[in-house]
Amino acid sequence: MLSVSLQTTSSGNRAPGRNAAAGGGRDRRRRLTLAVLCVSLLIVSLDNTILNVALPVIVRTMHASSSQLQWIVDAYALVFAGLLLVAGSLGDRLGRKWVFVAGLALFAAGSATAAFSGTPDRLIAARAFMGVGAAAIMPSTLSVLTNVFTETDERSRAIAIWSGTSGLGLAIGPVVGGWLLTHYWWGSVFLVNVPISLVGLVATIFVVPNSKDPASKRPDPLGSALSIVGMGLLLWGIIAAPSHNWSSPMVLGALGAGTAVLAVFVLFERRSSHPMLELSFFRSRRFSAAMGAMGLVMFALMGALFLLTQYLQFSLGYSALATGLRILPIAAVLLAAALLSSVLVRWFGTKPVVFTGMGLIVASLALLSRVSVHGTYGDSLAALFLMGAGAGLAFAPCTESVMGSLPLERAGVGSATNGAALQTGGALGVAVLGGLLNARYQDHMAQVLAHHQVSPPVLHLITGSVGGALAVAARVGGSFGAELASAARGSFVSGMDLAVTVGAAAVGGAAVVVLAVLPNRGERPRETMTRRVQKPTDSCDQEFFTSGLPESHRR
Repeated sequence: MLSVSLQTTSSGNRAPGRNAAAGGGRDRRRRLTLAVLCVSLLIVSLDNTILNVALPVIVRTMHASSSQLQWIVDAYALVFAGLLLVAGSLGDRLGRKWVFVAGLALFAAGSATAAFSGTPDRLIAARAFMGVGAAAIMPSTLSVLTNVFTETDERSRAIAIWSGTSGLGLAIGPVVGGWLLTHYWWGSVFLVNVPISLVGLVATIFVVPNSKDPASKRPDPLGSALSIVGMGLLLWGIIAAPSHNWSSPMVLGALGAGTAVLAVFVLFERRSSHPMLELSFFRSRRFSAAMGAMGLVMFALMGALFLLTQYLQFSLGYSALATGLRILPIAAVLLAAALLSSVLVRWFGTKPVVFTGMGLIVASLALLSRVSVHGTYGDSLAALFLMGAGAGLAFAPCTESVMGSLPLERAGVGSATNGAALQTGGALGVAVLGGLLNARYQDHMAQVLAHHQVSPPVLHLITGSVGGALAVAARVGGSFGAELASAARGSFVSGMDLAVTVGAAAVGGAAVVVLAVLPNRGERPRETMTRRVQKPTDSCDQEFFTSGLPESHRR
């Protein structure tokens, strides 16, 4: 057995000193590997929200509309989610380390391009390109981690750190973005990714072990195309609905076509001999319930952050940096809760911890639905703490449930499916909650402006976003300017109240399903663990971890 070969010399005599040194070297390399993976994951997660505090600057600089703002945020998440499964399967087939390296290079190039985009459309395209790199990075981090940390307890702790890092990136994005915007131009929120990505790339080459699935299937480009087109049409319809009306043929056509393409995607994947999405995974209640829970948690977190950063700036008048600092409680509590979650799961099981986390998120959104145009930051502070605690408690146990229910050799596709749930949930959160806000905002503003003569270009600017309305109000001045600013803020807060109420209902419903469906405990399939012990080189580069041992001890 492997455990015996690591404890004895070739003559059968024990060598505790040498073996202890080898074990210590192995642990140090694993910690370094985890550090490199988490730093790389941090910038990918951070880019989901670092842009939020820059949205008002982009409105003023590029005159972007609300729908363009949503696409600037969602283009990244859409391509990210659409390519995750392809990237995960490529990692299983070609080697997760090298797909990871390619992702870091693409992410750096896309970030540099985004930093110097001069129009909303160019920025949307650059953000989409960044999503290609992020799709290669995220599943590789989790699949490498799962193959490096194979014991249940150590895997749970490593995944807790991974989940905390992912959530931390989402929550500190506004802080980092605010600080950069205070000292530099808006493009700096992207340019900061370049040196970090390049350092991570070099460190990966020398530190991170390679792993792959020797029995992996060939790529599924048609499945990938169907998933991207389907999600793109669906998201476009949701984002465009407030501007074009929900009953317009264009919006209904996009929504219907998106739903139809996704249905074809599912049917194609069921019959394919090399599916991109392993539908058989969803037969496991542990896998499917955890996936659904993660998607809804991300839906709430990303949607709430998208609304909160605008509320703090447009309604309460904070600067970009001040806004980021006031979002910070979510980050601090989320990281602490994620690290604590592995302990709580050992004590109480997965189900109560995930259910409690989702319940805290519902409470957070319910509190946010009560904010008013005359409110203060203190009115929303409790909601921020509850949001961070809820997300932290839910993320890590759900991720462990997903990865722990799959064979090690399918870690790439499994982690990609996990990432797809996160990114799709986040993209839908921004699209759905942002769309609800915009619909109510535009309806209220149309009523306010019904008795005023306003030229079409100015009307488009006012109804396009609260930032545009405030800019017009500041330029006009006088009683009409004051009335317009007050109406815009009131309409925005009303739309936000509606959006977070719907979000609370969605997460609350999902929490009930989790309570009924999610198993409380679970272990990795026995046959996979046996295969892992017998043939470690099938899942991970064992040479990397045994390079400090005598030749006779290597398998």
